[in-house]
Amino acid sequence: MDVHSRPRRADGFTLIELLIVVAIIGIIAAIAIPGLLRARVSANEASAVQSLRTLVSAQSTFASTCGSNGYTTSLTTLVTERFASPDIDITPKSGYFFQLVAGLGSRPVATDCTGAPAISAYYFRAEPLSSSSGRRGFATNQAGTIWQDMNGTAPPEPFASGATISPLDEH
Repeated sequence: MDVHSRPRRADGFTLIELLIVVAIIGIIAAIAIPGLLRARVSANEASAVQSLRTLVSAQSTFASTCGSNGYTTSLTTLVTERFASPDIDITPKSGYFFQLVAGLGSRPVATDCTGAPAISAYYFRAEPLSSSSGRRGFATNQAGTIWQDMNGTAPPEPFASGATISPLDEH
């Protein structure tokens, strides 16, 4: 028998088989990606809420040990004086922008242990950088309740119950 007359063995995949595999991967990706994006948004929102809880605790400790019963408006002070971990001073964090400012009706009450003025009220806000990083905006103050707004902006003070703002104590 001639070497050239033997049937060729098929090695590898045909073009049709490869196209079918690519199509199946595309279908699976189309189903999975929206779920992964929702999971990422949910994780970012949970991280923002936890950061607010951490800040409320840090402010409380600051007020009782360093602030002469007053609060700081500096995240850096909370970190450098070791009332909060260094990651709280990183913004943006987990797709959210954080800001700490004097709260509604705040007034100077004393000088803190760093020589800076301590104030009577603070307001902390967390807003998503984009709709792909979060859908809700959050805010809290010295009362410690975390409020949300479904439009992605932090609820303003004074906080009030309404259609788009509600407390998150149960989470």
